[in-house]
Amino acid sequence: MIDAFSPLTIQDYVQQARLTDKKSDGGSIEFPLLGLFGETGSLLSEVKKKQRDTTSYVGYASAVVEEFGDVLWYLTIVTDRRGLSIVDVALSLTKEHASSEPPPDKHVTFARLQPEIMPLTKGPTASFEKTLIKLAGLVGTLATEHDANGFVDKDSRLFDRIAGILETLIRAANEAGITLEAAAVKNLAKIYDRWPNNRVHPRLPDSDAQIEEQFPRNFHIDIFEREVGGKTYVFQRCNDINIGDRLTDNALIEDHYRFHDVFHYAYVAVLGWSPVVRSLFRLKRKSEPAIDEAEDGARATLIEEGVTTWIFGQAASMDFFANLKQGELPFDLLKHIRQFVSGYEAENFPLWMWEDAILDGYAVFRYLLQHRCGRMHIDMTKRRLTIDALI
Repeated sequence: MIDAFSPLTIQDYVQQARLTDKKSDGGSIEFPLLGLFGETGSLLSEVKKKQRDTTSYVGYASAVVEEFGDVLWYLTIVTDRRGLSIVDVALSLTKEHASSEPPPDKHVTFARLQPEIMPLTKGPTASFEKTLIKLAGLVGTLATEHDANGFVDKDSRLFDRIAGILETLIRAANEAGITLEAAAVKNLAKIYDRWPNNRVHPRLPDSDAQIEEQFPRNFHIDIFEREVGGKTYVFQRCNDINIGDRLTDNALIEDHYRFHDVFHYAYVAVLGWSPVVRSLFRLKRKSEPAIDEAEDGARATLIEEGVTTWIFGQAASMDFFANLKQGELPFDLLKHIRQFVSGYEAENFPLWMWEDAILDGYAVFRYLLQHRCGRMHIDMTKRRLTIDALI
């Protein structure tokens, strides 16, 4: 991993980027080239948004740093997959512009590529916009030439194109007041947040709570349908005791949302979090008044219900995630969830854990669509929600 207390060398970044290159495609550069083209367009899009919404677009600075990091990652992967080194490309630029000999490759830092003092900017300048348009043109030319002729391994033509793109990317970063090191670090953090090499679960949020206020670490819930007065309801039982209210879809068109509590149980199993289930089981952390009010209170409950409803709308258009495996849930969906829960303890869960919770919850939901009843197993030690037949 990257040492947070040392300047980031380009070689260190290359090694980390190589580890996060999950879609090998047999070494083809078509996928990363599409990504490079797309992320350059996204960078231009952020500038357009800031021009349109000058005052109201408060997320501009953070978004631009993220987009610079994405462009850098795809540029690195394109270079690496063709047997070239982005370090050598960077060195070729420092030799042109530096007055002294560059240090050995392993010591070349991103900081060396940019001035020590960066301008402070609050929005896109005319020169920055012009440089970005040039960057888009260079990337477009690279894509066109690849489509027409292709590039062989260690192709000098590709080296020259990459050098032109990197030089222009550096100029754009200078004009925007952004360090490429910050963009690179943020990019890697984002990737590991979503696709980690080592999946280590953090401590459960209620680990330090009174034992009476902790979720039980292993329990089961029976869930089933009953018709009452000509209307179908979903009931839940735990240890032979009815819990919660009987549920309907609360919709004009049947969509089986009456089974949606399975998603809350999935949050409990995988994340160790659910203000909804805490309230249902009377496990609010009353011994810590601030936690009780903020994390387990009505507003947190509404946020969880809102997140769950919103995800359900996305899932309904994707066959309730039936064909998705771990690592395949849309990245933007997961980022939106973090925005939903911003300011609450759920914000700290890595995105891969959110994905695990969602996929487990929807696997159980699909089972209930078929069988209409089942016994759910919430195992917080294994961080899993599963379901079996209800006998």
